[in-house]
Amino acid sequence: MVGMEYFGVTPRRRFRVTTDSAHAHPIAPNTLDRQFAVAPTDVLNRTWIGDITYLATREGWLYLAVVLDLASRRVIGWAMRHTLAGALTLDALAMALADRRPGPGVLYHSDRGSQYAAGNYQALLTANGMTCSMSRVGDCWDNAVAESFFASLKRELADRADWRTRDDARTAIFEFIEVWYNRQRRHSTLGYRSPVDYEQQLAAEQTITTAA
Repeated sequence: MVGMEYFGVTPRRRFRVTTDSAHAHPIAPNTLDRQFAVAPTDVLNRTWIGDITYLATREGWLYLAVVLDLASRRVIGWAMRHTLAGALTLDALAMALADRRPGPGVLYHSDRGSQYAAGNYQALLTANGMTCSMSRVGDCWDNAVAESFFASLKRELADRADWRTRDDARTAIFEFIEVWYNRQRRHSTLGYRSPVDYEQQLAAEQTITTAA
């Protein structure tokens, strides 16, 4: 079980590029336009955020793709692979779709990397009635919510880890996401509640409103 005392801070690891913007796929406009603030009227499954990061193990790099719900900051989909192949992001999106089963109209924001701009990824978004939004080239602030999650993951877990294998890393990252981050870690943007607690509050308020 993961608890707050498990996490610490150590120096950052070396940089590795995960975004390949030099491709011929169509680029979506930056529709989200840094509208990240959480408001009391926000609802789930209105805006999703996708991104990729990398983590070091003695066996080699492990790449992590995530999907977050902007309203609650909850990680609703993720996938881990030893390469940046397109299946990485597709698997994370498929997990989010299977878990949330959203209706049409979700705005999906990511960077403009080839994994997100590729035809099969865009087809999956279209098939589920989702509208694509992409960051401007080389501007990490356009996807600041995902960057913030990855910063927390690396600062609180990965920067102090020395994983022998990718499977060791997978286990630790799963626990970080599901046991710690989604259910226990408090966020100032959510009124110092965890993503799961915040979603439960939204559901309760929606039930009260509907009953009234």
